[in-house]
Amino acid sequence: MRETLGLIGFGAFGRLTARHLSAGFDILAHDPAASDGQGLATLTDLATAAACPTVVLAVPVEALEATLIAIGPHLRPDALVIDVGSVKVKPAQAMNDLLPPGVRIVGTHPLFGPQSGKDGIAGLRIAVCEARGAKDARRVAAFCRRALGLKVFQVSPEDHDREAATVQGLTHLIARVLMAMEPLPTRMTTASFDRLMQAVDMVRHDSPAVFRAIERDNPFAAEVRERFFALADEARGGSEHHLRPSDQSQN
Repeated sequence: MRETLGLIGFGAFGRLTARHLSAGFDILAHDPAASDGQGLATLTDLATAAACPTVVLAVPVEALEATLIAIGPHLRPDALVIDVGSVKVKPAQAMNDLLPPGVRIVGTHPLFGPQSGKDGIAGLRIAVCEARGAKDARRVAAFCRRALGLKVFQVSPEDHDREAATVQGLTHLIARVLMAMEPLPTRMTTASFDRLMQAVDMVRHDSPAVFRAIERDNPFAAEVRERFFALADEARGGSEHHLRPSDQSQN
């Protein structure tokens, strides 16, 4: 018999998760907003999904604490709980504070989403963070390499969030600004502009909750954001300074 895996959250990323784990697990998913398991999972109630040996939390970071409180009474004493949030310090602390002592905890962040992973996830990246014991983090990392073909980075929650504040924070921030400027030119574009718009399209359909988590729940995001805006102001000032009066008259 195959092991069952509980999946809490069956939105876009929950369905992507089920798609790639259904080959090795019987997936019991819970999501009040879902009405069809799409052949990937069996929809069930929260208690049944939470009672599986392994439970994956594919819920927004802002809903994580309420989810942890709800599943706590239903977890097995030695259950393995894995989150897939875009930030790691806050979820790791919440899981340690709110889940029973015997429950094993691993934080993960797949560095891809439904758009970037739509054609397959082999070779893509995932961060795995120790939250309550190094052994479980190593096992999850090994599974991600062997069974899913992912490139794994084992890092602390703090190191993850420090790097993600730049990697994800700036990507989503710049994308938000460019989307607000639409419609943008599509006729006489350069290769670099096309690639920039490809990057925008990869995060265009991310939920507002993802953006809020990246910008608000990452403890290092504000510092990176302020530095970016300060340097942007310097660049704007430098451009104005180097534009001579004769240049202005000619343009």
